[in-house]
Amino acid sequence: MTRDVTNIAVGLSVAAISDLVDGRHGDPFSLLGMHQEGDERFTIRVFLPGAVRLDILSRADSGLIAKAELLHPAGLFIAVLDQACSYSLQIHWPGAIQITQDPYSFEPLLGDLDLHLISQGTHYNLAQALGANLMVIDGIPGVRFAVWAPNARRVSVVGDFNAWDGRRYPMRLRPQAGVWEIFIPHLTVGERYKFEIVDRHGALLPQKADPVARAAEASPSTASVIAPSQPFRFTDAAWMAKQRRSGRQERPLSIYEVHVGSWLRDMQDAGRSLNWVELSQRLIPYVKDMAFTHIELLPIMEHPFGGSWGYQPLGLFAPTGRYGTPEDFSYFVDRCHNQGIGVILDWVPAHFPTDVWGLARFDGTALYEHEDPREGFHRDWNTLIYNLGRNEVKGFLIASALEWLERYHIDGLRVDAVASMLYRDYSRPAGQWIPNRNGGRENLEAIEFFKHLNSIVHQRHPHALMVAEESTAFPNVTKAVEEGGLGFDMKWNMGWMHDTLDYMSKDPIYRKHHHSSMTFGMVYAYSEAFILPFSHDEVVHGKGSLLNKMPGDQWQKMAQLRALFGFMWGHPGKKLLFMGCEIGQGMEWSHDGSIEWNLLDQPGHTGLQRLVRDLNRIYRHSPALQYGDTASHGFEWAVSDDAEGSVFAMLRLDAEREAPILIVSNFTPIFWREYRLGVPQPGRWRQILNSDADIYAGSGAGVSDHASTYDIPSHGREWSLVLDLPPLSTIMLRYEQDQSV
Repeated sequence: MTRDVTNIAVGLSVAAISDLVDGRHGDPFSLLGMHQEGDERFTIRVFLPGAVRLDILSRADSGLIAKAELLHPAGLFIAVLDQACSYSLQIHWPGAIQITQDPYSFEPLLGDLDLHLISQGTHYNLAQALGANLMVIDGIPGVRFAVWAPNARRVSVVGDFNAWDGRRYPMRLRPQAGVWEIFIPHLTVGERYKFEIVDRHGALLPQKADPVARAAEASPSTASVIAPSQPFRFTDAAWMAKQRRSGRQERPLSIYEVHVGSWLRDMQDAGRSLNWVELSQRLIPYVKDMAFTHIELLPIMEHPFGGSWGYQPLGLFAPTGRYGTPEDFSYFVDRCHNQGIGVILDWVPAHFPTDVWGLARFDGTALYEHEDPREGFHRDWNTLIYNLGRNEVKGFLIASALEWLERYHIDGLRVDAVASMLYRDYSRPAGQWIPNRNGGRENLEAIEFFKHLNSIVHQRHPHALMVAEESTAFPNVTKAVEEGGLGFDMKWNMGWMHDTLDYMSKDPIYRKHHHSSMTFGMVYAYSEAFILPFSHDEVVHGKGSLLNKMPGDQWQKMAQLRALFGFMWGHPGKKLLFMGCEIGQGMEWSHDGSIEWNLLDQPGHTGLQRLVRDLNRIYRHSPALQYGDTASHGFEWAVSDDAEGSVFAMLRLDAEREAPILIVSNFTPIFWREYRLGVPQPGRWRQILNSDADIYAGSGAGVSDHASTYDIPSHGREWSLVLDLPPLSTIMLRYEQDQSV
């Protein structure tokens, strides 16, 4: 069956051989593998740098078919056969023998539909087409690799399995989509890999991590890792069914925002961060006990620099390896759901870091980013901006969002830095930005991207919560796409957060001059569906902790923080609180540290924690505190104009207006006795919370558990209550019954 190869050119030019052994040939499948040479001759060419000998074996019975000859000293072997056959390779390495299949014996892998959807940006299961996918072809297990790099001259897979030699596994180009692919037999889960790329000019680029890898090495290592193709077996069917039945905006939403690495560190083990399994045992029970409805995680997508807190990610399909495997993360989500806790992830489609092994000039060109730095470089963060004018880039980002919702059962995404995407002149001086096609400052491509993203997400996952971190007055962020909006479900109310904290930072004697800061939020409260956030951004970069924003001595600081939380939970809007704020942490948050859990040895901090727990429980079981979050007729001011007394009183109403709740805040250190305020109906009101109570380490000043109305008009209402308002406090009262009953 074999022929002598001596002095036979066998269809290879000197230039082709030179390009192949130098690792610069752009079409290796045209040279390697089995090829017919005329009517009666077949050649098998295999390039194995470093191999000593190569035998061609029958795949059927492993019998010897031919001993390959060395055609080029760099390791190019050739065997000439009389007929085609299914074969295996027996490679003799120095000190070892390997039997495997030839990657160049397999036909093209990706179908035309896959390639069409990739080029159109509508392949929403992108990680099943690109990246590293376990599969069996012709009975042979292995991994199919595929990567989008349309402007490369050559792309290879490199890893421990080929000594990171880019000459070994150059890939096949599918030109209609600019995708390179190869099937490498017998690779399996856990192997490290990257892509080695030669650009169109012949320059060798730094080896690149896989943009759609589902796993990656823990930082500071940078290789991608082959992940299992089969998803985790979740046991959260009941939770998922419940979410599908409930409305996104109607449900109670109280979010505990967490930076995984610094929530709790193991001081018995050099202060290391907990892993996902340990967090399942510690964080989940804590959040459940505190009665939060959701955990929101600062970005856990793979990111090179821990000091970015995840907001400069490079692995948009891979949970960071810092806290365990992707399966460990799935286990964490599954445990959350089984304990009745939703999981929201921060997700960053705005920009990415410039690390040379990442997306930056991925194939030697500005592939994911803009070429012009006036569009493609973010001056504030020294990052690159995604080019949303490219279908493939939009499809990459949307597929990433869907990956977290579908593969990991995530309940929602908080989209970071939306404002920076909506405006072309965001944080740019005159002359340093390019107007849109109409001459304006709006980023039309980003606007269309958000509409497309939210439409696809809600079409495939109607229960999923899409939240925008958007800090400007851009209109209709949370309006449906069909009605001209961006299609988000909720938006962080950054204005409310800044106004409220500015007011609370004032000495109480001066607050009367800033009274409108606390009422202004209701002017626009229903222009969008809002979340009220006290987020990580307010306790870093020299801003100090929430506690230390409050003026006065330690007791006054704690009292004001309790009063503020009472006001927040009573105010229309969903709730978000960053970890550590619930115990009154005194230190500014540090991602390298941990929450000051030792403070819970002190009654004031334990009292604050108990208050937050009780606020969550009241909120979750009070329709009146939920209905008005997004419905304007669920809220009325009872007192909004008492600047001199720094008193605010809000009425929260359920849909039937049967069980309203009255929230009254006194932001002075003065005990306002017999304070009269109007209420909408006669009857008895029962106190359900007093932030100044003994159980919260307050003063415990005597306040009646019940109050009955008087037939005396006040604040434009026919009936009124007379209350004692403790200093620096918020009290809540629930209407119980008509006096005549």
